[in-house]
Amino acid sequence: MSAKRKLWTVISIMAVATMLVTSCAAPAPQVVEKIVTQVVKEEVQVVQTQVVEKVVEKEKVVEKETMVEIQGPVPFPEAVSLDLGGSEVKRQPISEIVTYKALDSYTEPPWITDLVTAGKLPPVADRLPKEPQVVLTSGMSSGIGGYGDVWRDFSACPTAGWNHGAGVTAGWFGIESMSFAYQALVKTGPLWRADQDTDPFPNLAMNWEWSADGKELTMNLIEGAKWSDGEPFTADDVIFTYEDYILDPNVNSWQQAGQWTWPDGTVAKLEKVDDYTIKWTFPVEKPIEKFYQMDEQDFNVMPAHIFKPLHPKYNPDMDYKDFENAQPPDQLPQYTMGPWVATEYKTDELLIMRRNPYFWKVDETGQQLPYIDEAVYQKGPSGTGRTLCVLAGGCDHTNIENPSTEYIETMKRAQDADAHFVVSWGPETLSYSVMVNQSDSLGVKDDRDVAIRELFRTPEFRRALSHATDRDGLAQSIVRGPFLRAFPGGVNPGSPEFDRASVVYYPYSPDTAKKLLASLGFEDTDGNGILNWTSGALSGQDLVIAMIANEDQQEAVTLSNALVSAWGEVGIKLNFRPVTSSAGTEITTSGEWDMYVTRGGQVWALPFTRCTEMAPVTANNPAWHREGEKPRNLMPFEKELVDLTNRYCVERDPVKRQALLSEYNKIFTENNYAIGLIVGRYGLAVAKRFQNVNPGLPTFLYQFVEDAIMSEQLWTAPDAQVPQVRPNTIPVYK
Repeated sequence: MSAKRKLWTVISIMAVATMLVTSCAAPAPQVVEKIVTQVVKEEVQVVQTQVVEKVVEKEKVVEKETMVEIQGPVPFPEAVSLDLGGSEVKRQPISEIVTYKALDSYTEPPWITDLVTAGKLPPVADRLPKEPQVVLTSGMSSGIGGYGDVWRDFSACPTAGWNHGAGVTAGWFGIESMSFAYQALVKTGPLWRADQDTDPFPNLAMNWEWSADGKELTMNLIEGAKWSDGEPFTADDVIFTYEDYILDPNVNSWQQAGQWTWPDGTVAKLEKVDDYTIKWTFPVEKPIEKFYQMDEQDFNVMPAHIFKPLHPKYNPDMDYKDFENAQPPDQLPQYTMGPWVATEYKTDELLIMRRNPYFWKVDETGQQLPYIDEAVYQKGPSGTGRTLCVLAGGCDHTNIENPSTEYIETMKRAQDADAHFVVSWGPETLSYSVMVNQSDSLGVKDDRDVAIRELFRTPEFRRALSHATDRDGLAQSIVRGPFLRAFPGGVNPGSPEFDRASVVYYPYSPDTAKKLLASLGFEDTDGNGILNWTSGALSGQDLVIAMIANEDQQEAVTLSNALVSAWGEVGIKLNFRPVTSSAGTEITTSGEWDMYVTRGGQVWALPFTRCTEMAPVTANNPAWHREGEKPRNLMPFEKELVDLTNRYCVERDPVKRQALLSEYNKIFTENNYAIGLIVGRYGLAVAKRFQNVNPGLPTFLYQFVEDAIMSEQLWTAPDAQVPQVRPNTIPVYK
């Protein structure tokens, strides 16, 4: 009964009593009392009945909520078998693919010889090292090629500059691979063709030898090789890269000192023996996993003669921000030891790379590589543009990694008789997950950050997110059919070491998610459909979480938008915004973020190649629990992951290694360390006219395709070549 009704009831009772008292036939006072008592009693009974009804109704709701059972994990389903075609990989010893030796004579494109004759270049033999790397015919699928043609491609990331070692991107999408950035001590990209995965391909380091105790590794560098401006490459470049990029904490290098530091605090030592010999010293015996940290992207050797004078350690007029931006995108040509050199750039439009006349590889006949003269990148706002460019005939390669916009159309177009490209498919390594920031200090600025990080570090909350995610629904909403499926996070199903039985898979159950959130104290107290904090500094406020995704990963954006709705159904409000690649890197490095939807990296496809990224064993990994100025506060299960990771990284026995990874993956998925979303297969479209594309080429395994393909060996028959944009030109340095 409302207060208003109660008031009118009392007034009515008093009015009746008054009339009876003042009337000529007034009853006795006890009669009036009896009447009033009876009326009040009836009203009280009505009120009591309504209260009891409400209590019973509320108890029924509570009972109903109590009856909701917490959904437990279920077996992770097997993959649907798909026959998408493809070729069998021909695996060979590395010695049958590349070697180093001096040849009797060397040749080059005729137009380059004309420049030599004109005095604009030294003779080809003088531009090559004493013993160049020879790409062997026995490792080529189409054999020795000829010169000419252009690699046409597309990039959706801004080109920020050429100081790659300082964390500056040239635009990704293969630009780094095609030009300078991916010339490291060793290469792992082509290992998909090798008959083993212990030793990498030689690269700037021709060969190496372990000491008797396995704690020293001596590497012999190519002798007489030159940078694209003709300056000598020496051990000084390697030492400069290690000491003044990787080990310098002020430089935002792709890997940092933590990757080279052991649990006892010992840092790997690198010293120069002579101009073409370096020596590593380690605190343990034969840490062969470190080869995967000397490879592409991780240890891209930088030219000391260019960047050392700009480094704040040697130039007091420079600060580290100035150093990072020392070579903006319009400062060309770039300095490289790669097969092509960036020579022309128009912001958001075009990037042109021309052959490097000092490139240090040849074929068995002595032809200086690369065969292709030019690489041209169109620029656009989205990665889907690369696939659309291939479908339209304007580009020669795309990684099919955005299923919603690329899978079906690419397969349909590839069936046309006039299609200029072919498509192949790899294993299930195309995965997307939500990274949840679990640092309790890095990037924490206020009470809100403190509360949200504490929540993120609560296992029931992360599990609630997992149960709130309809992964199968997400997969089918992106592309119908068996191409995509649910992914719980952790090791990719396409990994050679994946163990399905190790997966702890929490299925879609919004009721379970709601109950878990309620157990944490969240309740919609204001009736707006969003859960409220009910205690602490944020008491009464809505549960609002910020989410970002890299805008050039189209599917990450699609999935983020879907999660806004999905998680909204259990009372979590997501504020999503896409960011550029460079902005995303800065945000995640700073720690000032909540959640990040992203495509899984190599660590989840081939964990042993990136084992230090699997758990908090280095300061900057994993990306969702980086260490800042304060020591990192590890959760109990993280300590288990660290122990397993350290053991896995040094294990040589493949059976024991897989057992360790299985235990790791169980703990990872059981604790929802990152919230997996979907997984599928990368597709690869490459121009038919390109020769020496070895069968079984993966889009993404040890590295992305641009490094796996050995692009310097590609060639095209003269009648199939396309016109070059800047024919018969080379980089000219002022």
